[in-house]
Amino acid sequence: MENKKSLSNWLVASDIDGTLNNKFRRLPKRNEEAIKRFVESGGRFTLASGRNPQSMEKHFKRLQIAGTPAVVINGAGLYDFQKKEMVYFSAMSSEGMALAIEAAKKFPTVDVIVVAKDIIYITGTGWFGKLFVSADNLTHKHIRNIDDVPKENWGKVIFSGVPFTISKIKKHFESMTDPDLTLMSSSIASFELLAKNTHKGTAVMKLAEMLGIDPSHTGAIGDYFNDYDMLKTVGVPACCGQAPKELKEISHFVSCHCNNGAVADFLEYIEALEK
Repeated sequence: MENKKSLSNWLVASDIDGTLNNKFRRLPKRNEEAIKRFVESGGRFTLASGRNPQSMEKHFKRLQIAGTPAVVINGAGLYDFQKKEMVYFSAMSSEGMALAIEAAKKFPTVDVIVVAKDIIYITGTGWFGKLFVSADNLTHKHIRNIDDVPKENWGKVIFSGVPFTISKIKKHFESMTDPDLTLMSSSIASFELLAKNTHKGTAVMKLAEMLGIDPSHTGAIGDYFNDYDMLKTVGVPACCGQAPKELKEISHFVSCHCNNGAVADFLEYIEALEK
């Protein structure tokens, strides 16, 4: 498909696993080709993930999108891989860190993983935390007592453990009245905290502001509940065919299953809007 109109007024962000990649964590060739075409037409494309920059780098660099910062740590940061620096960072407040520490002490059987701006801290026994950092050999320190973790530049806190305990932690935070936090369920075995009003969507909109792109021309695609806030925030939300119905209900466009090139479907939809 050949585009006659420039797409330079568009910014599109995609989740990685289960969205950009298929269920086998492979990049469908169709997605790669569509992203290349979109960028060559002037569009801005980026990735939005819960990963930190070190974990995202290999996914980012295989695409021709190096000029656009990536949304990292579920929206706590925007990282420029060309400059090798964080160009925006939303750190948790002192109140938010204190609430996380209090919960870590109340539920001592969980591992609490602190994803800071430049390093990851694993607290507790470390079993779940080691699984978290092992896949990408992430830079980390194991500090058993969370009180000893430096209290600065916390991007997000992950409670990781058996589903029964994680469910109790979720209820613990959801029972609070207006905590200075954003609460996020990332899986049945993990629960995350970020600074208040911080998620992938707020970072995408910050990036659009930096690039001079109108909010109505921001698009995003995801596949799970940790993408919900991002889809609610951008101008044109989309989800993969296998996404929960809650995401489909708020999406302007529902792509095919991620195994078949969901991102390509969405970019073709954006291209059609400009014809």
